Amino acid sequence: MTLEEELEQLRIENAQLREQLTSRDALVTQLIERIQTLEARLSQDSHNSSKPPSSDGFKRSPKKRSLRKSSGKKPGGQPGHEGQALKQSENPDAVIAHLPTTCEKCQTDLTKEAALPHFEPRQVFELPTQLKLHVTEHRTYSKKCPTCQTVTKAKFPQSVKNWVQYGPGFRALAVYLITYQLLPYARVCELLNEIYSESLSPGSLVNMIAECYEQLAEPEKTIKTALTQVKVLHCDETGLYVEGKRHWLHVASTPHLTHYAHHLRRGSKATDEIGILPAFQGAAIHDGWSNYLRYACTHGLCNAHHLRELAFVYEQLKQAWAAEFTTLLVDLKEEVEVARARSETSLSSARLAHFEERYQQLIAQGLAANPPPQGGWPCGKRGKPRQSKPKNLLDRLDKQRHQVLLFAYRFDVPFDNNLAERDIRMVKVQQKVSGCFRSQEGASFFCRIRGYLSTMKKQGENLLVALLDTFCGQPPLPKLLV
Repeated sequence: MTLEEELEQLRIENAQLREQLTSRDALVTQLIERIQTLEARLSQDSHNSSKPPSSDGFKRSPKKRSLRKSSGKKPGGQPGHEGQALKQSENPDAVIAHLPTTCEKCQTDLTKEAALPHFEPRQVFELPTQLKLHVTEHRTYSKKCPTCQTVTKAKFPQSVKNWVQYGPGFRALAVYLITYQLLPYARVCELLNEIYSESLSPGSLVNMIAECYEQLAEPEKTIKTALTQVKVLHCDETGLYVEGKRHWLHVASTPHLTHYAHHLRRGSKATDEIGILPAFQGAAIHDGWSNYLRYACTHGLCNAHHLRELAFVYEQLKQAWAAEFTTLLVDLKEEVEVARARSETSLSSARLAHFEERYQQLIAQGLAANPPPQGGWPCGKRGKPRQSKPKNLLDRLDKQRHQVLLFAYRFDVPFDNNLAERDIRMVKVQQKVSGCFRSQEGASFFCRIRGYLSTMKKQGENLLVALLDTFCGQPPLPKLLV
């Protein structure tokens, strides 16, 4: 082999080695990115992502710094706080007199002596000694007309339809325990049997739930109509298992109104068929999911979500801009609260410009630290390059800054969407307690009744009284607090 041939062979081998090295460098880069993705996934919990607290498990994570600042108040009840202490009744149901029998000094017999007029009362509040159902028998009689000899029989009240039935108060209690206190059917039967010695079947409870559902059709329409007319509406959705399959629970609510609906779909088909968002023209507060943004109303994004995502970027990826952005949002929130407490309707244009400038500076810092990805998807997949979590967050904060900062421009708009998340939380508890709904009909029953009870609770009404009136055929209509 000549020297020239040997050099050519070495050039070929060098090119091959360079190609192999480039390929391995690319593989190492992919593996590093994969490791970082998996580590980030493991480090996510309820404080730095949208995962619920129940998914945190039993591991003890290091104590996270709170975003709240000290109010300077002492723990416990504050001055002017209305107490809830048990108070004595002016008309007790029973009085037991305790009289002294002997003189505590000389032991003289006092049994025949009259008691002095002054006494010291102490009261004990207790359940009745015997809890049993009150049975009322309705009897219809006949009378014979003295003129035409026709025998006329009286009619039973419209509410008395069967030979034996439970009254509206008992049915109201059963429905309350199932739909508001979230007890399973079997445990409600057991509880009512323990208290009232009344054996009840789950089938009877289903019939009571179905009857309540029918009675609440008109109140649900009233709630839906009112929700389309409010100025600010909270929206959220979550998974709901029906017949072993994943459906979706959609909630639309305000501080005074709540509506639940379940649907097989999560997106626009569901929200269109529910019918609240298509007719809504106010400000919808949500987590930024694209389905909500397709509606023509004003939009405000939940900043509690942003704070959790920023916490992840700062704590796990060590990007300082995220901590500064958190401070910006919290400072702006506090300034809005102070201005609102002074009965102001907006921040000054100078203060808004100051926060807008800081906002833009931090976005620029974040984008500089998170440049757009190069190339396409890994392994030759087609489509847009996959972006990192910080880059996705920055794009949202940049492109939707008006929705992010809407709470600073409109004081009637809240900082977060916690109201809708609180309204959803107890439905998730129901799923944990009872598992999935056994039928779509059962899920519909629960959503309508629970939405009505949530509304009445927000409006300060007694739920058992509302259910009692419902079973009497006159369900109270919610106040239209828009």
